[in-house]
Amino acid sequence: MRIAMVDPSLFTGRYDDSLCAALAQVNGPRVDELPKGRHQVTLYGRPMRGTDAIEPKNYHYDAHFFRLSERLRGALGEGKAFRAAKAAEYLAQARLADVGAMQAADVVHVQWLPFPMADRMLVDRLARSKNGKLPALVHTVHNASAFHGDSGAQAAGYRALLDCFDALIVHGEETRGAMLAQGLAAEKLHIVPHPPMELARASADDLAAVPAPKRPRTLFFGTIRPYKGFDLLIDACIALWQQGVDFELAVAGKPFMDIAPLLERVKAAGFADRLVLDLGFLTEPRLDAHLQRADIIVFPYRHIDSSGAFLSALHYGKAMVATRVGMFSGLDEALVALCPPEDKAALTQTLRMAIENETQRAQWGQGVRLMRQAMGQWSDAAALTLDVYEIARERAMKQ
Repeated sequence: MRIAMVDPSLFTGRYDDSLCAALAQVNGPRVDELPKGRHQVTLYGRPMRGTDAIEPKNYHYDAHFFRLSERLRGALGEGKAFRAAKAAEYLAQARLADVGAMQAADVVHVQWLPFPMADRMLVDRLARSKNGKLPALVHTVHNASAFHGDSGAQAAGYRALLDCFDALIVHGEETRGAMLAQGLAAEKLHIVPHPPMELARASADDLAAVPAPKRPRTLFFGTIRPYKGFDLLIDACIALWQQGVDFELAVAGKPFMDIAPLLERVKAAGFADRLVLDLGFLTEPRLDAHLQRADIIVFPYRHIDSSGAFLSALHYGKAMVATRVGMFSGLDEALVALCPPEDKAALTQTLRMAIENETQRAQWGQGVRLMRQAMGQWSDAAALTLDVYEIARERAMKQ
């Protein structure tokens, strides 16, 4: 089977890489030595950046998308001009670029649909028959609300696109239920649990760049967006510091919202020395260094379906504090400290327990290790995904 994995902006690069490698592992040690008719996997994304850690193992990588805008990224920065350049290039590519290699695949598996206006053009072209053959179209719905509801016009039209696919993959029952509520047919929805992920390991230089903690350290890492509740965390931390609780807050990741007023509040309250800031697109090894340094990892999200950050943090065995939303709501509260979303008082109290009770913190850390062991492997996800491909191919052939 020829598999075209598509993630134009590499929104879930670590997931893509892990799944492609697992799918290719079914095939044998080297793609170019496979017998005719076996699975061959190609991941179509953008040109690699210095912060990417994708190293294709037994599958091919094709930097098909955003070649021009990525070359302009250094000059344009990360603001509106760069986003406009990306949108224009993607529209042109979706309408005019050669899609023959993708169209020749048996399955086109789209991980993310970054711009529905252009995505519709691309999907429609892929669905046109060439020589009487159509690829099966599969899409992974990573979250029931496109871009977690934070993207505005960028997500307009996303729901209508879902009807174009032969099969949809979701990571759990909550997302499946949300999709059913939106009118998706049950027979199109297939659950493939999201396995834990491992970041590239930190070098000595990466570890040296992250200061060692002087007191218990709580870490918030990954992109900073409104749905992740960073403002709630800042309120909770200020309250705890004012109550005399001695700890640090490390923030590691790229803000996609204005966090300057929140950081100014910490400084105005006299606790700037308790902040460890590493803001921007960070490499996986740099994030690994932060996770190694942390004592507690916090996810104060307002809403979420599945969390790549959480699944990347499991193997560190650190105590975790999260809100009861999405995948977190189904976790064993003996293993992870949970509190209601949007509840500053509960978040403050739960953080206090994790910071001040070292014995409890150690128990939660051990619980996280046990939870990771029970969450399955990428080989399991690959096997389930291949089953979905077969179902999608049968459905496509009947059209």
